[in-house]
Amino acid sequence: MSEQLHLIDIGVNLTNSRFDSDREAVIKRAIDAGVTTLVLTGTDLAESETALSLSQQWPEHCVSTAGIHPHYAKDCQPNHFSALKSLVSEPQVKALGEMGLDFNRDFSPRSIQEQVFIQQLELAAELKLPIFCHERDAFERQRAILKEFRDHLVDIVIHCFTGEKQALYGYLDLDCHIGITGWVCDERRGYHLHPLLKDIPSNRLMVETDAPYLLPRSLEKKPANRRNEPCYLPKVVTTIAKQLNKPIAQVAKETTDTAKAFFRL
Repeated sequence: MSEQLHLIDIGVNLTNSRFDSDREAVIKRAIDAGVTTLVLTGTDLAESETALSLSQQWPEHCVSTAGIHPHYAKDCQPNHFSALKSLVSEPQVKALGEMGLDFNRDFSPRSIQEQVFIQQLELAAELKLPIFCHERDAFERQRAILKEFRDHLVDIVIHCFTGEKQALYGYLDLDCHIGITGWVCDERRGYHLHPLLKDIPSNRLMVETDAPYLLPRSLEKKPANRRNEPCYLPKVVTTIAKQLNKPIAQVAKETTDTAKAFFRL
C-alpha cells in the first residue's frame, strides 16, 4: 500500500521528548510507510524554534508551524509576538499555530487564552499566513472569534477535530479545513465522527497523527511503548476511506493535494 501513498501528516509533535532517542528513525519509518511530508507543530516559542530547527535538519520531508498553544498562553510575553513574526519569515515555517482555546483543561485563564489567540490571529491577518487551530470544549467562543477575523485570514485548519455535528458545520460555514486523527479509529469515543466524514468536502479534509499522542486503537500490532508516530497515518486514511466508500489511494491523493494547497507546499 505504501508504494501508492504520498501522505502529508499535518500535525506531528516531533519536538516531544518521547522522540529524543530516535527522531531520524521515526522520519525514515514514516517515509517507508508512504508518509513523505511531516508538518512539525510549534506549541510555544521555544518549541516553535525547535520545530524549525528540525525541519531545517530534514528539509526534504519536514516543514513546521510556529505559535502559542492555549495551554501556554499564561507564559506568553509581549516580545513573543515579535519573535514569532521573525520565525515565520523562515521559508520552512508554513503556518501560524498551534493556537486557539482550550476550556477543557484550562491550563491558562480563559481571558488570557483569548487575548493570546486574538494577537496571533492579528499576526496571521497581517502576514497572510494559514493558521493551525486547537480547540477543546470551546467551540462557541472560538467560532465567534474566528468569525470576526475570517475576512482577513487566508486559511484555517481545525486540527485534531473530535467535535459533534454542530461544531463541524459551524467550522465548515467559516470555510475552515478539518484535520482528522487516529481518534477516528477509537471505538470508545471516536466513532461519532464516522457519519460526519461524508459532510467534509474533499478539498477541506486533511489527516494527521498528532504523534506521539492518539495511537490508533485499530492497529493490529501496537508498539510496546504506546507511542504514536507518523508511520501509522495510513491507518487513519484506511479508516476514512472505508467510511467514505472510496479507494484508499483516492483519499490519500485528495488529502495530500489539500494539504499541499493549504501549506503552500
